Amino acid sequence: MKKLLEISALFFLSVSLCSCPYSSAYNIDETPTIYVEDALMGNWITFIKKPKSGREEAVYLNLTKKTDTEYNVSLTGNLDELRPFKLITSDSLTGTAFMSTVDDRQFFNITINSRIYIAEIILKDNQLSLLPLAEHFTAKMILNSGELRNSVSFHYKTRVHPILDDDFCLRNMVKIN
Repeated sequence: MKKLLEISALFFLSVSLCSCPYSSAYNIDETPTIYVEDALMGNWITFIKKPKSGREEAVYLNLTKKTDTEYNVSLTGNLDELRPFKLITSDSLTGTAFMSTVDDRQFFNITINSRIYIAEIILKDNQLSLLPLAEHFTAKMILNSGELRNSVSFHYKTRVHPILDDDFCLRNMVKIN
């Protein structure tokens, strides 16, 4: 019985460690330097499959200009899976973001509830994908923005496929306005 409890505890620990997007106290860049891109502004929609039911439901992303280098970010939809993470208390999730470039890849530094999430952004064929790094993309202790930048760069250079948090990826969003 003790062995079963240990195995169960290890299983749930591994699942919990693998099911969160990477959050940090640091941004890739200490301050925003890349200007807001007009092509990203507006309302975007994608459909995600619910893990329990398998049904597809719409998730909306709204990007607006906060400053010349920062965006306001709002995610709306049935975000019930985020409630256990204490990220949302209503039907939407809001924050701010700014863009950083690492080795010719663009990333959003998204700040929500005083936590910073790093997500690669890809705009291709009028479709936007927001791909957050998984919590375990690095085992290194990050102590400043420079170390985070180096870890992201090293990760993308040494992997065929980056370690993303698939539960939080918003792929192939289309603009609705």
